[in-house]
Amino acid sequence: MPGRLTIGVDMGGSKLLAGAVDAELSVHHRAQRALVGLDQASLLDVAMDAVDEVRALVDEEVSAVGFGIPCLIDQRTGRAVIAVNLPLADIVFGEVMAERLGLPVFVDNDANLAALAEHRRGAAVGCTDVVLLTIGSGIGGGLILGGELYRGSIGAGAELGHTVIDLNGPRCQGNCPNHGCLEAMASGTALAREAVRIAGEWPDSGLAKALADGLELAGPLVTELAYDGDAAAVAVLELIGRRLGVGISSFVNTFNPQVVVIGGGVMAAGDLLLDPARAEVAARALPPSRDVVRIVTAAYGVEAGLIGAAAIAFDGLAEAVR
Repeated sequence: MPGRLTIGVDMGGSKLLAGAVDAELSVHHRAQRALVGLDQASLLDVAMDAVDEVRALVDEEVSAVGFGIPCLIDQRTGRAVIAVNLPLADIVFGEVMAERLGLPVFVDNDANLAALAEHRRGAAVGCTDVVLLTIGSGIGGGLILGGELYRGSIGAGAELGHTVIDLNGPRCQGNCPNHGCLEAMASGTALAREAVRIAGEWPDSGLAKALADGLELAGPLVTELAYDGDAAAVAVLELIGRRLGVGISSFVNTFNPQVVVIGGGVMAAGDLLLDPARAEVAARALPPSRDVVRIVTAAYGVEAGLIGAAAIAFDGLAEAVR
């Protein structure tokens, strides 16, 4: 692959990760930025600043930048149409960032790129059919079908987080008009909401004490309390895990994957979350698909998106010289 380094940028619902990546997909330097409360112009500024920080840290030339954005992208035009959890809409993102950075820029959906990274070097190596879910503020989805990254007819496919699992469920978040989506029921945002509710129902729990102390009942704290044995925190993770398993059961029935890879920040909970999900899949999915599928954590963890973004930058450079 031409070029010694590219920079991969993963823009999530609440934070941005950027890193310099070599041709073996090893990350050398990193930068992180918060994205909460920004408008579109500020979001572009923050992304540019993170790339500039990484460029300043490396000794070798950076040949291109890859961006994974949590956005529906029309691949015919390169236009980022709309994002559910970020202020990105109606922008030819790659062209805008290429002009600002003075480098070739390649863009795809963030979860697509996480799936690509896990398929090439991570938890799905050697598999031809893969479902990937990234669980953070929202839930992103990526598919490898027949050994190839699946994007849909115009590039806006595999929005697995917006599969409805409860017809009468809560309104989905951000710009999604639906109700009862997997994202509304099993994301990090949903986990925090359920943690507050369960803390109120378990007044003697560590979860309730943390809430009374003014702490934010987000994924990291709930996971810490669960590992410490707090029954209320364990109940939160079991509930989110069971809901996740309902969604995964549908994906297993639909795609017959060899592996379902789960990544994102919420996966610090590990088997406390995945064991309930696996139990739901065992109870709900159809044989023979349920009998062959593995449900595993992402090998690259929260860096899968930035590694996949760097990989498409290498791919784009290679395609340009053919």
